[in-house]
Amino acid sequence: MSEELTNEIEAINSIYGDSTLEPSEGEPDVYILHLPTHTVSVRLHFPSDYPNVPPQVLGTQDSGTGTRRGEATHVKQLVQDTLGTTFRPGEVCLFDLLEELRAFVDSAVEGQSEHDVGEEEDITEKPPWILSEVFTEKKSVFLARCAPVETPAQARQYIQHLLATDKKVAKATHNISAWRIKTTSDIIYQDFDDDGETAAGGRVLHLMQLMDLWNVMVVVTRWYGGIHLGPDRFRLINSAARDAFVRGDYVKDQTSSGKKKARK
Repeated sequence: MSEELTNEIEAINSIYGDSTLEPSEGEPDVYILHLPTHTVSVRLHFPSDYPNVPPQVLGTQDSGTGTRRGEATHVKQLVQDTLGTTFRPGEVCLFDLLEELRAFVDSAVEGQSEHDVGEEEDITEKPPWILSEVFTEKKSVFLARCAPVETPAQARQYIQHLLATDKKVAKATHNISAWRIKTTSDIIYQDFDDDGETAAGGRVLHLMQLMDLWNVMVVVTRWYGGIHLGPDRFRLINSAARDAFVRGDYVKDQTSSGKKKARK
């Protein structure tokens, strides 16, 4: 840990409270940021050369209590966007980040939540999910589903619809998501959410990049079986995601050519 980061952590915790920024157990260089203005907490990774390069927002750590559906995802995005505007190479940035969030997070979340409710009401039909094969390992179960998307807002709508209409999915241990979108104007959008399974969303997004997939999203659901899988969990998550893409005809695979599409 750099001296700058050590000093910054001490300063932030002195100003906003002792547990505002605390290390994530067993994960080097990963810290949990508890937002003073909100119950949502986010995971930050600090590269070894911080503050010359910015910290990375890995995802939400805890959605908090009393939050509305989609609120945690929006807060994560707000933190990421604010970090992009406040970071300056060579300068620590967390104080500026938190001060910006103090001014904007409550009003932004309220406005986005109302917007999300309106968007969700516009979904009259369920998303055209294509389901993967069910993968089981040591009592943990993995299932992926993919669907075509044209905008990030549509991808978020699909996730909200899934969590609102499928109680089993909503109660799962993790719902890891990723999407890649390219507009007719060649504007590119790509994002992911680990949903508590550290680095999983980024690996799924990387898989999509390697497969050169566009205008599609995927959600990989994991129900934890009580036995730690170690690195094997990433193989299973990616295998489920890839199988969904194959079944959805986003990529050709001779080994899966005989499998029928499973819609839900």
